[in-house]
Amino acid sequence: MQNHTSRRPQGRRPYSARSGHSNQGSRPRHAGSDGRQRSFHSRSNHGGRGGTGRGGGRKQPTFNPSQFINKNPVEVTTEVFVAKHTFADFKLHPDIVSVVAHIGIASPSPIQDQVIPLILEGKDVIGIAETGTGKTAAFLLPLIQKTLTEKSQQTLILTPTRELALQVEAEFRKFAAPFKLFSTTCVGGTNIRPQIRALKRHNHLVIGTPGRIIDLMERGDLRMNGFTNVVLDEADRMLDMGFVHDMRKILSKVTGNRQTLFFSATMTAEAEKLVNDFMRSPITISVKKKEVTNSIAQDVIPYEHVHKFDTLLALLSKDEFRRVIIFGAMKHSVEKLARELVKHSVKAESIHGNKSHGQRQRSLAAFKTGHARVLVATDVAARGIHVDNVSHVINYDLPNTFEDYVHRIGRTGRGDKRGQALTFVPK
Repeated sequence: MQNHTSRRPQGRRPYSARSGHSNQGSRPRHAGSDGRQRSFHSRSNHGGRGGTGRGGGRKQPTFNPSQFINKNPVEVTTEVFVAKHTFADFKLHPDIVSVVAHIGIASPSPIQDQVIPLILEGKDVIGIAETGTGKTAAFLLPLIQKTLTEKSQQTLILTPTRELALQVEAEFRKFAAPFKLFSTTCVGGTNIRPQIRALKRHNHLVIGTPGRIIDLMERGDLRMNGFTNVVLDEADRMLDMGFVHDMRKILSKVTGNRQTLFFSATMTAEAEKLVNDFMRSPITISVKKKEVTNSIAQDVIPYEHVHKFDTLLALLSKDEFRRVIIFGAMKHSVEKLARELVKHSVKAESIHGNKSHGQRQRSLAAFKTGHARVLVATDVAARGIHVDNVSHVINYDLPNTFEDYVHRIGRTGRGDKRGQALTFVPK
């Protein structure tokens, strides 16, 4: 892989993370394959059991995904990647190498192969890679090594969602198991008191969402001047969710003599401004595939208003629908749909903003472990959820934007896997 200079794509309209409402107008726009901007309306006619709309009423305009999805993608021949390094080549602590081998990671992924040496050298790095490419280990392994070499090292990791923060912490605990290294996760939706108590000890890693980190800063419970490393994980999602001002405020409080690592699937104009203001001569490593959807077969499912739920049940009765994420438009409709599926003997869980942190974690755990075959989710709640081997993504309700569509279907076909995405459209 070669280093790439980031292109400057069009920026995205911000998402208000605190209010939970999009700041977009009623006619969102997306870029088609020819680069031109097209408009589409995002509301659909929902109905039937488990549907999200009210019966009757004037039909809302919709967009037809068949206009832009690739229903029969060209089969991409994946070039077999041969890593230039082994994990031992990075001069990592022998116990780190042993843990990695024990977990079953035989050789570095493309992002790990290129990024780990740069982080160990103390460089600021921009890593452009999709989820499922091993980027969490790409920054955790060298940061653990740096901390073992110099115990005064302290790292702040920002993530867009509490689910992702907890996944990063779980990865850290796996890799750092042989060592006496401490971490604290600071996220909203949970009691702040245990987090405050945990911050009174010396933590080598603090992992959190921007809103909760700001709260702890303003209370005086989290001092930023001790952090020598900052990681912005899934930075594009944090910007999408309206965290740009929080991110800027946090970075401005951390010592300027720090190492900053920026990981993102895309590089928007807003992200470039952030990079230019807070990073020092960063090196960009891009291992992003040309199209995130190349590994995902896409199609539409036409439905009649009164038979929408029955159409979904018919799909889920097929054996190939082994692990499925279904996206709905609103919190109450997602909860209703999951309950209807359970009533019809489909093991389903839901995840949305009305659920407590503990409830969301239990639903996610049930889905990951296979106790639930289906996870019904809203867009915001699903950000940062990374579950391996999702066979299908179903857009039961239409997404608001093309970017949301790509984000949704990217939950399948991760890494070197193939997946399928289906979108319900009214007949």
